[in-house]
Amino acid sequence: MIYRNITGRGKIAIMGAAISLSLLFLLSLSGCGRPVRKEGEVMVWHWMTDRHEAFEELARQYQEKTGISVKFELFAPSDVYSSKVRAAAQTDTLPDIFGVLAETRDFASFIKAGFVADLTGEMNRGGWEKSFFPKALDINRFDADNEYGVKPGIYGIPIDVMNIQMIYNKRLFEKAGLDPEMPPQTWDEFLAAGEKLKAKGIQVLISGFGETWLLDCLASNFSWNLMGRDKVIDTIKGEVSYTDPDWLTVFRLFQTIHKKDLLAIGAVTMVNKVAEQNFANERAAIAFNGSWCVNVYDSMNPKLDYGIMPPPKISDKFPRAIWGGSGSSFMVNERSPAKQDAVKFLRWLTDTQQQIFLSEKTRNLPSNKYSAAKIPEELRQFADDMDLVVHPRQLPVNEFSRVVEALSKGLQSILIGEKTPEQIAKYVQSVKERELKRAAQRKR
Repeated sequence: MIYRNITGRGKIAIMGAAISLSLLFLLSLSGCGRPVRKEGEVMVWHWMTDRHEAFEELARQYQEKTGISVKFELFAPSDVYSSKVRAAAQTDTLPDIFGVLAETRDFASFIKAGFVADLTGEMNRGGWEKSFFPKALDINRFDADNEYGVKPGIYGIPIDVMNIQMIYNKRLFEKAGLDPEMPPQTWDEFLAAGEKLKAKGIQVLISGFGETWLLDCLASNFSWNLMGRDKVIDTIKGEVSYTDPDWLTVFRLFQTIHKKDLLAIGAVTMVNKVAEQNFANERAAIAFNGSWCVNVYDSMNPKLDYGIMPPPKISDKFPRAIWGGSGSSFMVNERSPAKQDAVKFLRWLTDTQQQIFLSEKTRNLPSNKYSAAKIPEELRQFADDMDLVVHPRQLPVNEFSRVVEALSKGLQSILIGEKTPEQIAKYVQSVKERELKRAAQRKR
């Protein structure tokens, strides 16, 4: 429930990174000199290994069209990239276009320091804003009276979108006597399907729950569906306790997964890349994973036959929700002498044809909604559910990172039967109360 990084293909480009002053100093001395820019050139820094070849091809096309050279420089993995950008900000050596891999508060500090251009005016010209999925812009938008003191506006351009859902193996469903065209929609149907899969010796659910953000995502989906937006917000504000009956219901869903033995062996400590390999090799029937998996599974097992379904509905009281939003975004350097050229390139990059090209080459969901009709079927299934997407940046408040950590690790304990929902609820609430006290003290 916080604005956070999901490293890898097509994932939200937001990450909390603790960088020491000594590391920043070393980076500023080694490899973070002022970028050498030629007249008629736009320099872009990025971290997306899987998209580098496609970016370079688009840069070639753009130069042929406009005469403007676009130079993409890749720095990977994402933690190395994040460190480089932070160090470049220290020395005012950022390129014309870059991404900010940081928590919302850090993103806001980049804006307030004058490193990120406000693109609201550009978005309003020529219907640029209307070409995006509405949810794609939320992660880069600051509303009025935001807690970070940032002027309301749009400060980044999404180049793709993502959401996280359940992916199911159609062949394994058929083997268990389940209709592969009618996957479970409710919690009871999910449990019943799990029993049928187990009866055939098939592991049911797999995900990289060793990466606790995935547990946070799944719990967020359940909580939105059960208690709705307002009660989730009231919880973050501290007006509703994590010991509330609704939160206990959410925690007990994970206890049910444990008691009914629905989780694949080792999934609680598994990184998501290993979980993806297991699902691609048909060692489990259902995966909780993001839209980037289309590219991953294709590379691991091109013959894998699967479908997409939202997480099971646990209540009819509020709409079902799925976690997602903008995938990767680019920002324009407010101080760049090539600022207008940078904006023009991003307009072109997010136009329909270029978005279709990127989607075909990298199998990520395009941020341009007009491109969605011409993308692979597996991606279209993810795109069709973008109206169900929620993201923490849509909320006026954010949960404390220590509370999110306590909740996610608590869910791990429930999944292995080490702790009860009641114990975790009390523990998470105790962490919450401690953080509220600290926040109150800082305001004095």
